Amino acid sequence: MVVRAVQAVPRTHPATSVPSDIIAGVGLEAAGNGLFVGREAEVTRLVELLGVGGPPAGGTRHGSVVLSGDAGIGKTRLLSEAVATARASGWLVLVGHCLGETGRSLPYLPFSELLGRLEGADPEAVDRIVENHPGLARLVPGRRGELGDEPADGAADRGDLVQSVHAALEDLGSHRPVLLVVEDVHWADQSSRDLLTLLFTRGFTSPVSVVASYRSDDLHRRHPLRATLAHWSRLGDVGRLDLAPLPDSAVREMVHALQTRPLPERDVREVVERAEGNAFFAEELVAASSMGRTAVADDLSRLLLVRFDQLGPAGQHVVRMASAAGRHVSHRALAAVAGLGEAELDAGLRDAVEHHVLVPVEAGGYAFRHALLGETVYDDLLPGERVRAHERYAAALADDRTLGTWAELARHADAAGLRDVARDASIRAGESALRMAGPEEAYRQFSRALALVSEDATARDLDAVTLQAATAATAAGRALKALDLIEDRLARRPVDADPAGRAELLAALATTARITESTLDTLAATKEGLGLLERVGEDHPTVRAQLLAARVQALADRGRDEEALSSVGEAVEAAHATRQPALADEVRVVAARITERAGDPEGSRATLEALIAASHTPGDPAEVRAYHHLGWLHHRAGRLDEAVDVYRRGVERARAGGRQWAPYAFDGRLLAGVAAYERGRWDEALEILDVTGEVPPEPAGSLLLGARMYVAAARGEAEAVEGYAAARPWWDHEGLVALLTGSAAVDLLGHAGDLDRAVAVHDEVVEALTRVWHPLFQGQLRLDTLLLGQLGSHVQHAPSARRAGLLARGAELADTAQRVWDQAVQRPGNDGPESTAWLARSRAEALRLRWLGGDDVDPAELAHLWQAAVEAFDAYGHRYEAARSRARLGIALKAAGDPRGSTELSTALAEAQRLGAEPLRAEIRATGAARPVAARAGSRLGEALTAREEEILALVALGRSNRQIGTQLFISAKTASVHVSNILAKLGVAGRGEAVAVARERGLLH
Repeated sequence: MVVRAVQAVPRTHPATSVPSDIIAGVGLEAAGNGLFVGREAEVTRLVELLGVGGPPAGGTRHGSVVLSGDAGIGKTRLLSEAVATARASGWLVLVGHCLGETGRSLPYLPFSELLGRLEGADPEAVDRIVENHPGLARLVPGRRGELGDEPADGAADRGDLVQSVHAALEDLGSHRPVLLVVEDVHWADQSSRDLLTLLFTRGFTSPVSVVASYRSDDLHRRHPLRATLAHWSRLGDVGRLDLAPLPDSAVREMVHALQTRPLPERDVREVVERAEGNAFFAEELVAASSMGRTAVADDLSRLLLVRFDQLGPAGQHVVRMASAAGRHVSHRALAAVAGLGEAELDAGLRDAVEHHVLVPVEAGGYAFRHALLGETVYDDLLPGERVRAHERYAAALADDRTLGTWAELARHADAAGLRDVARDASIRAGESALRMAGPEEAYRQFSRALALVSEDATARDLDAVTLQAATAATAAGRALKALDLIEDRLARRPVDADPAGRAELLAALATTARITESTLDTLAATKEGLGLLERVGEDHPTVRAQLLAARVQALADRGRDEEALSSVGEAVEAAHATRQPALADEVRVVAARITERAGDPEGSRATLEALIAASHTPGDPAEVRAYHHLGWLHHRAGRLDEAVDVYRRGVERARAGGRQWAPYAFDGRLLAGVAAYERGRWDEALEILDVTGEVPPEPAGSLLLGARMYVAAARGEAEAVEGYAAARPWWDHEGLVALLTGSAAVDLLGHAGDLDRAVAVHDEVVEALTRVWHPLFQGQLRLDTLLLGQLGSHVQHAPSARRAGLLARGAELADTAQRVWDQAVQRPGNDGPESTAWLARSRAEALRLRWLGGDDVDPAELAHLWQAAVEAFDAYGHRYEAARSRARLGIALKAAGDPRGSTELSTALAEAQRLGAEPLRAEIRATGAARPVAARAGSRLGEALTAREEEILALVALGRSNRQIGTQLFISAKTASVHVSNILAKLGVAGRGEAVAVARERGLLH
């Protein structure tokens, strides 16, 4: 019996019919005919947020909503009410579902589903939007075959795909208001999550509203949806609605409405307690109690199977077979695997539908009334039953490819133990995912295929699958994993196997190793590979071209530029001869980089811009690499604004091809954030580096964290230092993680007053990078300079017994910084404006440390060094470091009696305020023109004040008046005033506030 109570929108629908204007799916069709209790406020709020309560009017705002709640809490039932309201107001409703195991490997599954349903209900509408937006055709199930096995360029334009979805919805909305519903986003693939993010972020000008639901209890700590939800929560136009458990009164009302016979109060109370506000659980508990069970089952799985147990043999059989398919199954597929006659199949399906275990869907199939029910039925299958069910699905899918995707075939074959079938289907699924711009999904499929390769497989088969998995891993930003796969295959490969296969693996090894911290000799790898091909004597031109290209890069990496340039022509010719134009372009990019190093940046720039202009494939590695190198060319020259723009354009191109984590694409994003930080565009830098809504692979996530720490250090956000330890495990895999997080941590700790930890961080990072990179690595210049600055800022506070040690350490740092420079400039291109600025800063910081430490230093000389640092950072464009240097220049000028000091300090303070650089602002205000009073040998700086004066100074710092000081110290206000005047005179200041600032700078106050 179906009972409706407290409906938000009164209506009745036959349980077997679906209105033609609701292109809906499994859950909504079933839930729309059930009980609705206790959610009046929530449905009103949902309808209000979506703006679907009436016909669209001018100025009406339509919104987006994220709906969450535990499994069975009533999300689908609530959505069915909103859908009914939308339908009653003339809206077109489109519903797509995200699926569990069956949907993880197919990108954009919910959008493909809803477009398929729309095509079935209104093919003319689909004709129109596909004609206007051709990129959409890849998502329409009935039209994929029209495109052929793969696009002409070999890869789907992901940007065109997502733009087409957005534009198509706008198109539909211009004819009729649209409500888009995406259910169970906790199962969404990465591509679908990204597409939803775009829809939420961009919004619509036509009347289009979007709602996405997910199970909040399915989100474990590392669930990929967590990061996406954090991003969605920051979007002002996206509403959030979280369904809390129903109150006991609503559950009690539900129990009384659902019972088929009066239940004893004891049973009612037990149902209310056990349901804990979950509508679905309550419904199932009532069903169990109504059948005369004396107690409520403790095992939820058995509880969910109560209705299943009521089915006859045919009904139970078809339900078991349906459970192996997942949330829903087409009638054709179920008929193919059930093994029943037509009459018996229909009888079993009718039995399951009438008992509300399955519900018919418009697409011509069946779905479980609730996902938990389908999962429970599947879990209840005996091992042999599961295997046989998957065997039947695999056989049906293999026999008729229109019944499902390659990913589905791979899943069923794998579960059935059909390793060869699963392997081949996984490879095809991986290839399909790559064409759909889904490298992460492709990597998972190829990895499964690799695991399924039989022990007696040929070396050629293993080589091929390994290379496919490594390629997908690299495209997904998992270069370390790709390198592991290739190295493992080479180690396990029989010595008597085909030498050409080893040569191809060596080419991939050399290409992959250079984008990691691997110590592998890539030049030796290419030499071995080319030697193998020569010994084989057979023609393997494709592999040879790959090795020649890798050899050019290996020579360039070693600084053997002349040899590299002399090899470019041969490599490019070989690449073109084997129809590998992208490989030829990558070699040209390497040549352009060498041209820049040789002193011809304009020639390099022209080459890179020409390569970019000639590229038409989104995500093309050569194009993305060209963008990266062009951005770096601007970056090195100090054209930071241009660098940010070029980097970001390259990243967007890579993102359009689904390769945002691939080499050079990710590097471009990281460097765009760093360049924006250097330029003083800190909010933009954080926006570039923000990973909210994303799940970056490591070490990419730690690199982005380190770059964000730069901004945090400059703003004085002390808690950000925790990122240093969090990123520590990735140092050996990517040394830049150590350099970024360590540089920021030195300043963060120094600003917080923890000089000892700042020194320890510096030393730990230098030790690690000396091991990972080489002694006197170029980044040490920045590290040494930052620590020199912190030593100078703390030396006055240090006890006299320790001051000599700090000065000696400063001398060591200054010497090392100079040696780093001397070694770096021996290689072409390492004397750019950034390095020059840090060298000038290190020299100024070293003299400042001596000055503040009490050495006899000429302020004019100090001012001269700081002037050089200011000019160098201004030339490079690093606004924060220019301001920090300018502040210290101002202090040196004032100490030298130069009136320009006040102007420089004011300029630096204004910049610090604009940037929000709180530590720099505090330094300027606290130090002013103060310089420590020369101390007598063996004395402390504070000895110029008597004990009583130090006591009074501490009270002045607390804001006490002369009268309050007198009262607290039992002296007269006049005597207190005399002491205060003496303190001001001894410190050489004019007022109480300045006295406190100077005293803190000199370490007299703590």
